[in-house]
Amino acid sequence: GHLPKGKILVSREHLHHHADITYFSSLATKLRGAVPVLGLLLAVAVGIGGWSLGGGFVLAVAIGWSIYEWLHEAIHVSGPRGPYTRWAARHHLHHHFSKPGRNHGVTTPLWDILLGTYEGSPQVRVPAKVVTALPWLDHGLQASTSPLYLADYVIAGRGATSDREQAAN
Repeated sequence: GHLPKGKILVSREHLHHHADITYFSSLATKLRGAVPVLGLLLAVAVGIGGWSLGGGFVLAVAIGWSIYEWLHEAIHVSGPRGPYTRWAARHHLHHHFSKPGRNHGVTTPLWDILLGTYEGSPQVRVPAKVVTALPWLDHGLQASTSPLYLADYVIAGRGATSDREQAAN
């Protein structure tokens, strides 16, 4: 999403999301990007494995892609709810706020490990100016986010006072 520098749809949408972490592509835009990719993948997969194997493979890719999109938005909107989403949120938000060239994966670190872009993220520094865009972090102690998971984040910058910090004082 970073390398094409906004010259293709996926890159434009990704960079827009980085500029405004509350922005997510509409379903129509996601379909506009996914249909050609899945169509090409279907043609290749059917050519290699026939309709049953090729179609099943592309269906599995489409389902995986949908889960990825759902999890990505949930990380921003709902925050962590269990050990896996705790890892996923920390991993992905490290990409947003610390190192955009690292931790590209949302659902798994596999490709980051294979491509050398994985970086452990024990604690994420979130700029104070964007905390309100993450309501589960800004109002974490009043919501269903575990205080244990909130410890994975530090609000950085001047005036970095959240409800969590105020409750601690």
